[in-house]
Amino acid sequence: MSTVKPVPLVTLASQIQLKPPHVLHISISVPATYIPTMERITWFFLAAASCLTMAAALTNSNLTTDESALLALKAHITSDPHNMISTNWSTTTPVCNWVGVSCGARHFRVAVLNLSYMGLTSTIPPELGNLSFLVALSLRNNSFHGTLPLELGRLRRLKLISFRFNNFMGAIPSWFGSLSKLETFDLYGNRFSGSIPAAIFNLTALQVINLSYNQLSGSIPREIGNLTQLKEIYLDRKNFKEIPNEIGALNQLERLFVQFNALEGHVPLAVFNMSSLITMTSYRNSLNGSLPENTYQHLPSIQQLDLAQNQIDGPIPSNIGNLTQIRMIDLGWNYLTEVGYNDKCCISFGVSSSRL
Repeated sequence: MSTVKPVPLVTLASQIQLKPPHVLHISISVPATYIPTMERITWFFLAAASCLTMAAALTNSNLTTDESALLALKAHITSDPHNMISTNWSTTTPVCNWVGVSCGARHFRVAVLNLSYMGLTSTIPPELGNLSFLVALSLRNNSFHGTLPLELGRLRRLKLISFRFNNFMGAIPSWFGSLSKLETFDLYGNRFSGSIPAAIFNLTALQVINLSYNQLSGSIPREIGNLTQLKEIYLDRKNFKEIPNEIGALNQLERLFVQFNALEGHVPLAVFNMSSLITMTSYRNSLNGSLPENTYQHLPSIQQLDLAQNQIDGPIPSNIGNLTQIRMIDLGWNYLTEVGYNDKCCISFGVSSSRL
């Protein structure tokens, strides 16, 4: 009698697939040369049962980790006016079906947590850092408060953080700089204080940074020039003193908002060499000096330019009318002496406004 080797265990295991939420599917092709003796049949089912047990245990363990992290967050919520979390987040329902939760199609782990506009009052528990497959975390327009736990620094897959319009406080943690895949970093409208940690400017994938309406101070770090993928910068209502020249290295930047600061000195010439720039507003600062005569040559995309309420002097460039995409220029409450012409926009200058 010829001997036939049994189906290898590794082959068996590789053909086991997990179906949501907890169902395991086996698809195994056994060659016709395998003789179905009782011994081989017995071995086959023992091996299959072993693989099923291991895969199920691993999957349930991962789902339990995510569930535990979210239940820890639920336990920290002190106000849920719409009963969105209190009634929906239940162990009798699969985690991936919970409100505000989305799971990835490949691993069936929590990939998105979006609790925006729910009116929640809460702090963030350290257990949230166990959501190791999280890609997007949005808590905007709630009343989350307190400081951010260090454990959030473990969320290395994060591409989006939006905490805008909450009451978080304290320093911006430097561990944000370890989230190398981060593309959107939005802390608008909180109570963060201190300076911007230098580690933030290691995030070379960053496309949007919004730190406006916090209580930050110090300077805009020169390392901002490292973020060459940046398209939008929002640094309004700080106490920043200077726009660094290095900002001119951001050749994809489209929107620059630095209004209501304490900016001094000349507007860096590098800012007027950013061909991708669509909107720039540095309203209500203490910038001085004059505008470069060849502004129109290097800002072909500019649509909105707001330098009002500064200390800029000298003439408005006579060829400003060559800004073909411009829709609004506000240079009011400066010390400008001449006005160029552009029939597409309204130009405000001096201490009064004139429509051209």
